[in-house]
This record gives sequence, C-alpha cells and structure tokens, in this order.
Amino acid sequence: MTKQTFVLLIIGLYIIVMAIVGIQGARKTKTLTDFVVGGRRAGPWVSAFAYGTTYFSAVLFIGYAGTSGFNFGWWAVLIGVMNGLLGAFLAWKLLAPRTRDVTRRLKIKTMPQMFEKRYQSKHMKTFAAVITFLFLVPYSASVYSGLSYLCEIVLGLPYEWAMLAIAFVAALYLIAGGYIASLRADFIQGLVMIVGVLLMVGFIVASPEVGGLSAGMERLTAVMEEGALLPLSGADVGQLLGLCLLTSVGTWGMPQMVQKFYGVADEKSIRAGTVISTGFCLLISVCAYFIGSLTRLFFTEVPAGGSDRMIPMILDKTLPVLLLGVVMVLVLSASVSTLSGITLSACAAITLDLIAPHSKMEDKARTLLQTRLLCFLFIVFSFVIAVFKTPILTLMSFSWGTISGAFLAPYFLGLWWKRMNRTGAWAGMITGVVVSLALAVGSGFDSGNAALFGVIAMAASFGACLIGTPVGWKLGGRFADVPAVFFDRSYTLQKGEGAAPEKV
Repeated sequence: MTKQTFVLLIIGLYIIVMAIVGIQGARKTKTLTDFVVGGRRAGPWVSAFAYGTTYFSAVLFIGYAGTSGFNFGWWAVLIGVMNGLLGAFLAWKLLAPRTRDVTRRLKIKTMPQMFEKRYQSKHMKTFAAVITFLFLVPYSASVYSGLSYLCEIVLGLPYEWAMLAIAFVAALYLIAGGYIASLRADFIQGLVMIVGVLLMVGFIVASPEVGGLSAGMERLTAVMEEGALLPLSGADVGQLLGLCLLTSVGTWGMPQMVQKFYGVADEKSIRAGTVISTGFCLLISVCAYFIGSLTRLFFTEVPAGGSDRMIPMILDKTLPVLLLGVVMVLVLSASVSTLSGITLSACAAITLDLIAPHSKMEDKARTLLQTRLLCFLFIVFSFVIAVFKTPILTLMSFSWGTISGAFLAPYFLGLWWKRMNRTGAWAGMITGVVVSLALAVGSGFDSGNAALFGVIAMAASFGACLIGTPVGWKLGGRFADVPAVFFDRSYTLQKGEGAAPEKV
C-alpha cells in the first residue's frame, strides 16, 4: 500500500466519523436555539474543547508556528504561552461567567444582539452584523491554506483537493447538526489534536537534525546567536509582542470565540472549563510554536514557495506513514473546527440580526432553514475565495485585527463598566475599524505588520470608548442610557418581550 493510499484511508475514516456526528446532531437539533447555541446545556469538556479547537486552525500549525519559529527561534514559544494564559485562562475567568449569565437571561444568540441589548441600539446590531460577516469571510478563506501545503507535499495532490476536503467535512456536520454537532465534533477533533501534536513533537525532536531535546536546544541557541536573535532587536520585539497580544487578547473580541460561552450549562461547568481549556490551549499552542522554533535546524533560509512550506516539509521528512495520516487528520480537524465556528457566528449574525428583524415571516422553522442555507453558501463562498485567490483574500491578515479592534473594547467594557454607554461604544467600534483599515491601506497591505496594526486598533478602540463615554454622560438622554436589566441577575427576558428593556 502506498503512502498516499494509506493516508487517504485514515482521512476517509475521519470523514465517516464526522458524518455520524452530523447525523446524531441533526436528530437533536429541533430549534434555532439548538442550532446556534446548542440549547445552552454544554458541559465543561465539550465547551473547553470547542473553544480550543476553534481557537487553533491549520494557520497555527503550518503558518504562524513555522514563520514565527523561523523569525524568532525559541522566543516564538512565548506566543504559545500567552495563548494559553491570556487567550484561554484569562478569557474564561473574565468573560465566560458574565457572558453566559447575560446571554441566557436576555435570550442573546449572537454578538450583535449583545451589543443591541447592552447599548439599546438596533443600528449598532446591524453594524456589528455587517462587520462580522464581511471580515470573517476572508478569515475563513485563510483557514483552507494550511492543509493545502501539507496535502501537496505529503500526498502530491493539488491544493484544491485539500480545500475541498475542509469545506466538505465542515458542511457535512455543521449544516445538519449545527452547534450540537459542532460541539461533539470539536471534542473528537480536540482529542486527535492532542495525540497528534504530542507525537509530532516526539518524532521531530528525535530526528537527526535535532538530535534530542538537550542537544537540539544547544544547536538552536547557537543558530539563534549567529542569526542575531539573542537578544532580539527592537523591531523583532515589537513584532513578537504584537503577535502575542493579537493572538491572545485579540481572541476576546472574536464572535466565534465569545459564542462558545453562550451555551455553557452552568457556573460549575465554567470553573471546570477554565482549567480544561487552559491546559488544552497551552499544550497545543506551546507544542506548535516549539515545533516551529526548530525550523532553523532544518533550514538555513526560507525555501522556495515561502515559509508556509517549512513545517509540511519537516513532517514529510521526519514522520512515519501512520503518523503522517494522523497529522493530516490533526490539521484537517483544526481547520474544520475553526471554519465551522466562524461559519456559525457569521451566518447567525446575518440571519438573526439582518434578515429576521425585517421579515414578516414568523415561521421559526423557515428561519432555521435560512440559517442552514446561509451556512452552506458561506462555506462555498470562502472556498471560492481561497481557491481562486481573489483580492478579498488580501484582507485575511487584517481581518482578525479589524474585528477585535471593533468589538473587543465595547464588549469587554460593556460587561465590566456599568456606566459605559452607547456613545462610547460607537466611538470604540468606528475607531477600531477605521484605524485597522487605515493602517492596512497605508502600509500597502503589508501582512508582516498585520499583528501590530491589530494591537494598535484595539488600543485605539479602548481609548475612544473611554473618551466617548463621558461625552455621552454630558449629552444625556439616549446618548447616556444604560439598561438596568443587563446587570440585574434576577431579571430574565420573558417570552414575547421586546429587545428594548427598561432603561435608567
């Protein structure tokens, strides 16, 4: 049996398992709430794994890890540490309890709806839904790229086949079972990622190029000294800090990440989920960036075709055939779980926040059908963008920074600062988007500074919120309104109540 055939058989087994998950999820998905937030009854393990698998895609394993590792050496591992401590632990500590509470009480299903309920503005909901959809499209298209390089190098197949596999598997279980199927699939995919990444580290460290952990660290230190990476220069420090902050704190404002808190069953699950998610994210991210840091022991310069080819070439060289199949499924799992999370967030925002409010149709079953259809179209659209490399793909590097720049400050301050008002939120949202896009255009879409631009956009948004909120107090009236029920844990939105509760 050839290597190609063996690996394809393992991938085929994975696809069968995902199909079964989709069928089982479809049986339990009866309502729109089931499809979007899983009936709000997810336990700690599935919630934590869903958060982690949505966090990390093939872009981490193939793109960020390899490029950052080659550029910074073992300093890149700091990004992985920050992903675990800031991106997982602190996010669950600061955001999960309050987000779960308010979304459950006020029947919130999307991030734009949260902005509407918190700031009493339907226009803000519409604006947030549009930003979510527009900038998650190029981000979702980027998810396809990681597996494509691995597919070309390991299997010798055209990259379109790899992209098609990701789109097919995501559509297979997401459209059928929605959030419930996604949770189950993410748990299985999380287990695959844990096993796969540990085996990857073991085999790569044992390879002749590395020569074991101790010898490998000595060799890497010597190579870094020759490459002037010990210590890092000022410019390198800025880029590394930008990556740490954008990939860690920046996730706090991403709708597909925040949505994982909506469906957690109870506060006990949040406490357990915090520990599980932190451990999972630390393991996956630190291992990925550690592998990336070893690229300098395999390459003296970036190979033809770009830095994204380094990790696939290392894997093809060092791993046995069986493990190559596992790694292919690992990267496929990471891509599919991220794509499904992005798709569900983007399409729920469009269906619930843009289409449903302007529709005279009261049939919830048809709204659910609309959401499923939109999920399918979103997956197809992002696939087309990735395959044909349309100009929209240029925005990929800046999409994370733009969305976080728009949403992080109004979301975070809205949870923790009771006097934060609509004026401050609008100032933060608009400033974040404008600053991110202005820096992108001004740099000629220089992706090398995308992380730093994203951090600047987030900081500018926080500043605008802090300045705009006192302005709202002075203007008074609707500019300074704060909904009392948003912070009143004894209040639950009853059936038939509107989206504009009592104001104080």
